[in-house]
Amino acid sequence: MGKRRKAREAAIQYHFWRDLQHGQGPERIDDFWEFCPATPRVRGFAQPLIEGMVVHLPEIDERIRRYCENYEFHRIAAVDRNVLRLAIYEMLYRDDIPPVVSINEAIELAKTFGGAESGRFVNGILDRVKNDLTRPLREAIPKQSSDATK
Repeated sequence: MGKRRKAREAAIQYHFWRDLQHGQGPERIDDFWEFCPATPRVRGFAQPLIEGMVVHLPEIDERIRRYCENYEFHRIAAVDRNVLRLAIYEMLYRDDIPPVVSINEAIELAKTFGGAESGRFVNGILDRVKNDLTRPLREAIPKQSSDATK
């Protein structure tokens, strides 16, 4: 399994922990990493995902509520909810990750950790999010170098 998949799993586990603690994460992020050990490379990719999801959680959850017309937000399985949160965070705020990659990864994570219908459920919601995006779906947007802005 690759570093990015492991990092995504760690981000989902962190936010699952927060859900179980009614929105409170561990006092120190190191407490989480003791519970969920990871290599420095995995942590290096996971940490910005974890922090970005926390910062943008209200907007992300609002998107989930908007697209889950037939579901009450609090009744969505915690695993599915956190897989959706991660994928939506990546799709909206991580231009270095193509949206189709985020969707595919989320579906696989939902199938692995969720219930029998989790993959289909996650795919359906993320497909609706994808339709609202204005950036390329299959490409990362390259960062502009400081030379290009001079």
